[in-house]
Amino acid sequence: MKKPIPFINDAVQTRDFKYYIFDWDDNILHMPTKIKMEHLEDDGTWKPVEVSTGTFALVRADTKHYRAPGGDWSKAFTNFEDAPDTTHFIEDTVTALEKIEHGETPGPSYQALKKTLREGRLFAIVTARGHSPQTLERAVRVFIKYALSEEERAEMMSNIRGYRAWLGGATEVDFGSDVEELDRYLAKCRYSAVTYAGFKQRMQDDPIYHEKLATATTAAKPELAKEFAIRDFVEHVFHILRRLGKTDRAISIGFSDDDKGNVKCVSNYIRSELSKRFDAIKFVVYDTSDRTIPKGRKVCVSGQMNLPGF
Repeated sequence: MKKPIPFINDAVQTRDFKYYIFDWDDNILHMPTKIKMEHLEDDGTWKPVEVSTGTFALVRADTKHYRAPGGDWSKAFTNFEDAPDTTHFIEDTVTALEKIEHGETPGPSYQALKKTLREGRLFAIVTARGHSPQTLERAVRVFIKYALSEEERAEMMSNIRGYRAWLGGATEVDFGSDVEELDRYLAKCRYSAVTYAGFKQRMQDDPIYHEKLATATTAAKPELAKEFAIRDFVEHVFHILRRLGKTDRAISIGFSDDDKGNVKCVSNYIRSELSKRFDAIKFVVYDTSDRTIPKGRKVCVSGQMNLPGF
């Protein structure tokens, strides 16, 4: 039986290059995962409590009233790490998406990720969690299954094939099944959980960040890790485009995060380093910490751009 000819969207050739970096928790989805902490009671004892990521962003600096269990931060985020025979992150992602189906408001960058996937654009997930890249990619696949309609998934596949035909020279006979093409597309994206052991080792092995980590405070290290992950994605995108001889076209990269500390850190990093090293790339950062602003607040721009979907 002759293989059906897939629909290939050749119109992607007219697009500029826009890529996206997303924090996950409370930016894309309001996850039910809880952080284990202790709260100082009126009688002077510390009582175990579990807080949401949104609450944690507010109380983490209140060291007078909140602390990690027994002061050990390695015990606070056990729900945010991979463990043998557990799929907490995937299950929590399904739960968060099901709540949206029942009317709960999604994270401010939920629609932006949907648009990114529909258009077949490269993206990165950068999160403070401790999951492997494979686990984060699985969560994106769950997002595709639940958040995109059948028509939107078809649009995504036509765009993915369109980019591969345009930038990779693929023809109709070269394309595999939807599963194979989706695998190829998602493999080109980046998934960085900055407290994952493998990620921390890569950061330690980098000569620049090895030196930065040596002098950083404990509080500053997660922000440095996000810097490292962002640099990794920017380099990844730039090297792909340079290899294809496409760096003469407008390139822009957007980053969104609901943590004000991360937003400030990344904004400063873009101004002081990334925008100078990659002066042909336009950058924008969105602060999505205020839930009353549906798509977040633009706080830092390098170059002139306006990212649709944010």
